[in-house]
Amino acid sequence: MPDTTYTHGHHDSVLRSHRWRTAANSAAYLVPHLVSGIDLLDVGCGPGTITCDLARAVAPGRVVGVDAAAGVIEEAREAAARDGVTGVTFEVADLFALPFDDDTFDIVHAHQVLQHVADPVSALVEMRRVCRPGGLVAARDSDYPAFTFAPPNSDLDRALVAYGALTRINRARWDAGRLLLGWAHEAGFTEVAPSASVWCFATEGDRAWWGGLWADRFTQSTLAEQLLTHGIATREDLEAFAEAWRSWAASPDGWFAALHGEILATA
Repeated sequence: MPDTTYTHGHHDSVLRSHRWRTAANSAAYLVPHLVSGIDLLDVGCGPGTITCDLARAVAPGRVVGVDAAAGVIEEAREAAARDGVTGVTFEVADLFALPFDDDTFDIVHAHQVLQHVADPVSALVEMRRVCRPGGLVAARDSDYPAFTFAPPNSDLDRALVAYGALTRINRARWDAGRLLLGWAHEAGFTEVAPSASVWCFATEGDRAWWGGLWADRFTQSTLAEQLLTHGIATREDLEAFAEAWRSWAASPDGWFAALHGEILATA
């Protein structure tokens, strides 16, 4: 696997975001292509909330969720069992050496994965390998430089810049959303349908949740530790970043839009 470091880590402030994700709010571009009985692979599945939604949509088809982190795979298994989701299994696997034969799945899906790897083109090539001819490789990734918010806050600006600096050290791409189409072409896909969508956090509850988890990430998670280790931010900076997120969340005028790029590439 190409050398890379997962910028976010698996602190609860990260997993709170991952558990919130559903097919409706994170894979709407793919939903019209989900039909009963197809086989689907979800790479980088995390705690499996999107995976379980996909499994419900394609039942009785086979769905497999894979992730490099054993802890979140166990959480995904427990969640599927608790919610009574059938036809889905979870296993630890390397995205760059998937443990499946060629042409195994009708859809291979990755949400917020390619932005975190050092060689996204090779990842797409491997995803295509296990996808049946005529099937779909689907990916959706953030475009952090295009994130926008109100009211203005200089410390929130600095927090996002610091995040971007860390992704460059970790050989990740915080601008992955705008690059997906080019990566797909480089991986050899000739039929690619690109699109974009946003998450918008502007209600009181949404602001409290989004701002709170990012305040925690900048003070308690692996993200904070890495920013300190690499000298990108001081402890005082991190506290200022967290306070900026809390201040934004508390503002009745608070509004935040997170842009995502998407591709549906035909294998």
